[in-house]
Amino acid sequence: MKVILNEFVENLGDRGTLCEVKPGYGRNFLIPKGLAYQATKSNLARFKQEQRQWETVQVREKGNAEAVASRLAGVELTFVRRAGEGDALYGSVTTHDVAEALASKGIEIDRRKLVLPQHVKRLGTFTAEVHLHREVHVPITLHVEREGEEAQA
Repeated sequence: MKVILNEFVENLGDRGTLCEVKPGYGRNFLIPKGLAYQATKSNLARFKQEQRQWETVQVREKGNAEAVASRLAGVELTFVRRAGEGDALYGSVTTHDVAEALASKGIEIDRRKLVLPQHVKRLGTFTAEVHLHREVHVPITLHVEREGEEAQA
């Protein structure tokens, strides 16, 4: 089945790409979610018409993402957690925790835009990435420290 991608789809392509996909994937996933159109002459014309509007929206969204990225540049967050032997945390630091910490600094970020490279289950320093836009990614540093009396010793 040939489809025209209406959005960026990982492992398939960017918006406007003409792709050959399995019929079930196109019918049951791409088309109902609005990620693609079936490749017909009328849908090609429809896509070209929507392309102009989409480009102006993308420029605006990228500009907004770059403005937030400038506020996020160099941000370092510190989390104080209980830890056991071998610096293993009781629990972990999640994207939800990072989003709350950023919100307390006045930067509202959806937790789904935060990418932790691994599970933060130990004390130490980690780097997370904020995906604000497909082309705008900002690294932030996370420090996880021990809570309580042991931290002072």
